[in-house]
Parts: sequence; structure tokens; C-alpha cells
Amino acid sequence: MITDVTEGEFSQLETRVAIVEREVDGEKLVTRHILEQTRHNGDDLAAILGRLDRIEQRLNGVDLATLVKTVGSLERKLDGLTKNLPKIIEDSVREALRERTAR
Repeated sequence: MITDVTEGEFSQLETRVAIVEREVDGEKLVTRHILEQTRHNGDDLAAILGRLDRIEQRLNGVDLATLVKTVGSLERKLDGLTKNLPKIIEDSVREALRERTAR
């Protein structure tokens, strides 16, 4: 049943329709942005997974126990050098001074 629509009612309806259209357009923009970010993040994730696979392949041949033993040995050597370095330098300087005064 068609009824007479007043100018005010038509204007109000037109305003409401425009608001709904803007909301739909806004949601489309948000959806497009989310889709774009999802694709971008998916590409980043794929790159990270590829790098992780390469790292895992490199580490597959490493014997962890040997590595820990080697690092421990290096740590002990560096600790020893750190303790002995002042004495080594002192002895070297004294020897150089003795040689210098002997000339």
C-alpha cells in the first residue's frame, strides 16, 4: 500500500540511506585493509618460515654435546688469559725496559 510521503520524511529517509551507504563503504575499506595486511603478514610469515627451515638444516649436523664442550673449553681459556694477561704485560714491559737500558 502506497502512502503519501512528505518532503521531510523523504529527506530523513535519504539521510538515513546515505549514512548506511557510508557505513558500508567504510566497512569495505576496513575489509580491504585487513585483507591487504593479512596478505602482507602471510608473505612475512612465509619468509620467516623459510629462514627457519634453513637454520634448522644447518643445525641438524651440529652435535650439541661437542659444541657445549668446546664452548666450555674456550671459556676456561679466556678466563685463564684474563687472569694472566696483566702479568704477561708486566713481564713484557720489564723485559723491554731491561733491553733498552742494556744498550
